[in-house]
Amino acid sequence: MFIFNSSIGKKFIQAVSGAFLIVFMLLHSTINFFSVIDSFTGKFGAAAPDEALFSKGDGLFKLGCDFMSTPVISIMVPILALGFVVHILYGGWLTWQNIRARGGWKRYEVASRAATDSWSSKNMLVLGIVILGIIAFHLTHFWAKMQLPEMFGIGNFENDPYLLLTATFGRWWVLAIYLVWFAAVWMHMVHGFWSMFQTVGWNGKTWFKRIKVIGVIVASLIVLMFMATGVNAFIQANFV
Repeated sequence: MFIFNSSIGKKFIQAVSGAFLIVFMLLHSTINFFSVIDSFTGKFGAAAPDEALFSKGDGLFKLGCDFMSTPVISIMVPILALGFVVHILYGGWLTWQNIRARGGWKRYEVASRAATDSWSSKNMLVLGIVILGIIAFHLTHFWAKMQLPEMFGIGNFENDPYLLLTATFGRWWVLAIYLVWFAAVWMHMVHGFWSMFQTVGWNGKTWFKRIKVIGVIVASLIVLMFMATGVNAFIQANFV
């Protein structure tokens, strides 16, 4: 098929799966940032001991986590996550194919604006490896204690997301690892955002510059919400 055999088709798959990634990250970071808002409203840690959804008195972050457990979102999240996995695996395979086609890593060059645009554009594979490496670390902290027991009945379910936040980010070295991860995510998304639009043909001189600015804004917003969540949880665990 054209979409799998042509270079444009392969890039299109990466662009579409990258869009899934951005939507997934935006949703995820917004829900997490609710915990920061709870800190200012005095609701941080407010989670009913029962497992009912949307219990009276719950903090905004807990309500956000409950929203993620509703049937509609429960169906959508795996689809978004699948796009995320496809983006990672397909991106790695494309990079390997390009390296082989060009006769080795040192000869790996892309004849486009991406080749000379930034360090991140030249090292998307490196950034992807860093991001992928810490994802497994991240899943053991949250997904394995909330979604995994809820969806598959494996492990012990933790109903208090605030406890997971403070238990994870309360250790400075864990927070440091996550901050490095967030920085890698930012660089990867900044390049990936405009590259996605370039793939579908939105690369005119005027709009291309605007899209790059929008990409920086979107990536910065997502990553700043993640960073604020981690730093706030560290403060809550150690100084409040």
